[in-house]
Amino acid sequence: MAEMLKIEIENDVAVLTMNRPDKRNAMCDALLEAIDGFFTKPPEGVKVAVLTGTAGHFCSGLDLSEHVARDAEGTMKHSRGWHQVMEKIQYSGLPVVSAMFGAVIGGGLEIAASTHVRIAEPSTIFQLPEGRRGIFVGGGATVRIGRILGADRMTEMMLTGRKYNADEGHALGLVHYLVEEGKALQTATDMAHKIAGNAPLSNYIMIQAISRIADMSKTDGLFTESLCAAIAQTSPDAQEGLAAFLEKRAPTFR
Repeated sequence: MAEMLKIEIENDVAVLTMNRPDKRNAMCDALLEAIDGFFTKPPEGVKVAVLTGTAGHFCSGLDLSEHVARDAEGTMKHSRGWHQVMEKIQYSGLPVVSAMFGAVIGGGLEIAASTHVRIAEPSTIFQLPEGRRGIFVGGGATVRIGRILGADRMTEMMLTGRKYNADEGHALGLVHYLVEEGKALQTATDMAHKIAGNAPLSNYIMIQAISRIADMSKTDGLFTESLCAAIAQTSPDAQEGLAAFLEKRAPTFR
C-alpha cells in the first residue's frame, strides 16, 4: 500500500501521490485503504494535504480489471466504504488541494470532488462513464458532483458518457484554478503552504461548517454561522490576527 500511495511531507504540508502508473492510477481497495489510513490519522504537524497522481494522470476511476463480483448487500457495503473515505477526505479537518491532469474519471472525479481546492492542467479530462459499463456511481458522485453540476447536467453527463475538458470543467465549477501544463502540483503545493498559514481553527471550521450549512434551512444555517463566528472570533488566533493587522505584520498562529 505504501508503494501505491507515496507520501512526502514538507514542513506542514503533505503531498499524497496516487502511484499506479500502469493503471492510470485507477483506484483499487488497497489504494483506497492507504488514503483512508492517512486521513484517519494524519501525521503530526501536517496542516494541509495535496492529492495528486503520477505519469500524466490523476485517477482513472475504479480498476475494473480487479472488479469483484458482489451481491446487492456486498455492493452496498462496498459503496458505503467509499463514502466513508470520501467523508474523511472532506471532513478530516485538513484542507485538501487536488493537483489534476490527465484522467479524472469516475471514482477519480468523486475523489477530486471531495477535496476543497481543485487545480487543473489543460490535459485534464472529466468523465462519468459508468452508464457505458452498465453500473452506477457509488463513491458519492450523486451528492458532491451533482451539487457542483446540478442534477440535470450530471444526468446528461452520465447518460451520454461525455467528457469535459479543463476549460469546460472550470466553467462548470469542477475546477477552481487553471494552470499551465506541468504546473498543477507546484501551484497546489504553493497554495497548500499559503493555506497552512491560516489560523488552524478557522480552517477547521470552514471545512466542517460551510458544506453542512448548505444542507440546512436558511434559519438553521444562519444560527450555525453565528455559532461558528462566536467560536472563531473569541479564539487566541483571532486575537493574534487582529493584533498582527493593527501592527502591520504577519500573524503567528498556533
